[in-house]
Amino acid sequence: MSGAYAVLHDPEGLLDAELPLDRAPHEALVTAVLAWKDPDLAPRDYEQIALQLTGHARAVAADVRRLAAALPKSDGRGALAEVILREAGGRLSAPLQGTARCVQNRARLVRALYTRLDRLTEPAPATA
Repeated sequence: MSGAYAVLHDPEGLLDAELPLDRAPHEALVTAVLAWKDPDLAPRDYEQIALQLTGHARAVAADVRRLAAALPKSDGRGALAEVILREAGGRLSAPLQGTARCVQNRARLVRALYTRLDRLTEPAPATA
């Protein structure tokens, strides 16, 4: 199927649960974007980077949501995850703009989601 693309329709998100996140390249992209001082890219380039980060943010958010849902109600990490997920939902619903600021905001969101994901995969803190 050289040169052809297939559109995948997965409204239940079943494949998301099966595919691991490709974390390293996206973290490198986040680091590079957040290091920008005065980039001079075309608006379409900013839009493409923002689209890449948006798609990855949605995938990380799905993992955060899945892990948070599996926690006991008494585990406060789930409540914190819900706060991050609500914020992520609002930020992801904002329209993309062809600006460095938009791209950097998406990069910050990916970083925040990965921070929450890491906290959810750590062992639960011991309670006294």
